[in-house]
This record gives sequence, C-alpha cells and structure tokens, in this order.
Amino acid sequence: MDVIVKPTPSLKGQFGALSSKNYTTRYLLAAALAEGTSTIYYPAHSEDSDAMRRCIKDLGAVLEEDDEKIVITGFGRHPRQASELNVGNAGAVLRFLMGIAAFLPDVTFVNTYPESLGKRPHDDLIDALGQLGVEVEHRQGRLPIRIRGGQPRGGKIKVSGSVSSQYLSALLFLTPLLEEDSEIEVLHDLKSKVVIGQTLEVLEQAGITIHASDDYMSFKVPGRQAYQARNYTVQGDYPGSAAILAAAAVTQSDVTVERLMVNSKQGERAIVDVLQMMGVPLTHEQDTVHVQGNGKLKAVEFDGDAATDAVLAMVAAAVFAEGTSRFYNVENLRYKECDRITDYLAELAKAGARVEERQAEIIVHGRPEGVEGGVEINAHFDHRVIMALTVVGLRAQQPLVIRDAHHVAKSYPQYFEHLSALGANVEWVK
Repeated sequence: MDVIVKPTPSLKGQFGALSSKNYTTRYLLAAALAEGTSTIYYPAHSEDSDAMRRCIKDLGAVLEEDDEKIVITGFGRHPRQASELNVGNAGAVLRFLMGIAAFLPDVTFVNTYPESLGKRPHDDLIDALGQLGVEVEHRQGRLPIRIRGGQPRGGKIKVSGSVSSQYLSALLFLTPLLEEDSEIEVLHDLKSKVVIGQTLEVLEQAGITIHASDDYMSFKVPGRQAYQARNYTVQGDYPGSAAILAAAAVTQSDVTVERLMVNSKQGERAIVDVLQMMGVPLTHEQDTVHVQGNGKLKAVEFDGDAATDAVLAMVAAAVFAEGTSRFYNVENLRYKECDRITDYLAELAKAGARVEERQAEIIVHGRPEGVEGGVEINAHFDHRVIMALTVVGLRAQQPLVIRDAHHVAKSYPQYFEHLSALGANVEWVK
C-alpha cells in the first residue's frame, strides 16, 4: 500500500515510545539460549522481532505471550533441528541465528526478500564461522545460505567489522556456549560500536562473562558458560522515535514522547542532541522528551556512525535547516535494506531537497522555505526511508505519495497511526 503525506503545519500530542526492536531481538535470543524460563516485559512487535519469535520457536523454544509480557522456555545450547529458517527481511535476526545455527547439522536460511535482504552481503560472518569449523554454502555471501555445523569449536577468531557490527554480535552470542575458550579479534574498523555495547549489556544481564577491550576490537570469551533464565524489561526505542521527533522539529509542535531513557546505551539517543544543536526547543527529563518546535533549524555537522538508525531522520530535519549540514562516517548506510545514501538521496531530490552524496557522507543544503513535493517517491522497501520521507512530506508545499509504505511495519507498525494521532495529514491508498 502507498501513503499520501499532505502538508501539515502543526503537531500536538503525547504518547509512549515504541519498545526497542534491538533490545527485544537480543532478549528473545538470550532467553532462548537459556535453560529455564525467562520473562520479557513490554517486548516490541514488528516484522523483525516477530521473525525472531518465529525462528526461536522453530528451534525449540516455547513462547507464551499476553499484552504485557512474553514468557520463554529456552533450548539452551541444544536447538532443535530445523531444515529451513525464514527470517523474512530481518538482517540482524539472520546474522544472530547464523551463529546459533552452528550447533545444527544442516539448516538453510531461505530468501523471501530477494530485492532487499537477499541483496545484502554476509561474507564476513561466513568467513568467521568457517574458522569455527562450520561449513557454509552460499551465493557470493548472499541468501539462501546453508549451514552445516553440529560441532563448532572455539579458539582464535578474526572477523571484519567494516560492514556491520552484527557479525561480531553473532559471535558474542555463540562463543560462550562452546567448549573451548575463544579470542575474537576485530579486523579493520568496527561500525556501530555503540550497538556492541547493547549486545554486551544484554549478555551481562543473561549471566554471560565477556572480557572486552576498551575499543571493542578484541574480546576474550570463556567457554562452557550457560545463559541464565532472567526477567527483562525492554526500554523505549530511539531509532523509531527519531522520525517522530524530527517531524515535531520541522513543524509548529507541542509533542511529548515518553519511555526514552536519558541514560540509554542506544546510539540513536543522539537524535535528541542533534536536534538541540539544530536549535530545536526541547527538553529531555525523567525519560521524557518534550519538543515545542517552531520549524526553525540550523545546520549541523555530525558523525553518524554511532547513531546509524537515526541518521535518515536527522537528514530529513536538515532539509529545512538554514545552511549546509554534513553527516559523515556513514558508509555502512549503504549496506542496509537498500543503499540508504544513494537511494534515499535520489528520492529526497525528487521531492525538491538539495542534497549531495560522497562514499561515506551525506551533504544537505537546507531549504528553510520548504520543498516543492507533489511527486510520487519510492521508499525502496525500507522502513527507515519511509519514516524519514514522511518527515519531509509534512513540510512539502504539495503532497508526497510514498510507494509501498506498508513496509514501515518492519520496525514500527504503528508509525502512521501515531503520526495521525499527533495531527499529521496522512492517508493510506491502495
């Protein structure tokens, strides 16, 4: 389905942030890897987190869920044999489970999104699994991927971090369960280091010990560990909230978003700092962000590596800023559901934004007067692109039609419902 975003001068309202997708998927996996029963309060519901639910059930976990919580009885280090696993379009879920699949004698991850996840590479994780004695069949690093494991062994492991931190996270979930101790060395640069902090936080809560260097480039992992059954509470989601906050920043607004922890380890928390740098009137106290936007913004320069999933929303706000903004160190945006630099900027340009790209940079020449709009744009089946383009549509002079906007459900199924409740003029069309 497509959505029409019409010019909206003001937004007003209050609601609680969506639960974090990143923490939900990690807690679901940690609970599945425990022998015993864990409870996760306020888990996220999205296509990604539901993919993790589906796959851990296929591997033998028992799940019982109500409106407040999910109770999981795990399979420990003995997942049930499954001939196929379908992660949908969830890249992180695929990579985390490729690690756990090392315990299975033969499993194939199928390709149901050939135009999105099916195009994304996983070579670096495949190479690392090979060092554990796991055989992997693949098509130039892409789905479908067949894993023949059963007897993974620890030791010295090298993994590149230059494309994604998810490969490292997969190894950090797996290696504590191996018989041998492991040493993991990260090659090249490590993208999205802050997300590794989230993984380590969840592992610590699950009773796992990992010794990490200060720069997260090397890890010592004792083997023969066991995940402990625990109770977890999922915090509010900054990546999804980033677009809501950006929308409030570019309009006349009085918007309050609750459940956004002030001291969260989510790198996308930086959306609050960046909007403040842009001169947006807002406060962040007692885990609540209050934006009283006036539509006036200043240009910024920002290193986006630590806040990958909020950069597109920041760029959308910068479209209307006074001056030229620069978002650098963002090359890993190219390896997401689409090329979030080339593809996103092409659609912004269609709408009337003045943007430039470099290999690892996005440059925005702001238009405080607004953009023309009045066009149909392609979100490339990418939930983050959909949300960010919507922000631009609110300040366009003519409506924007965003194609295939239903793919926002990958991370934030209620996005347009929440925006409408704030007064945004959006309409679904078939």
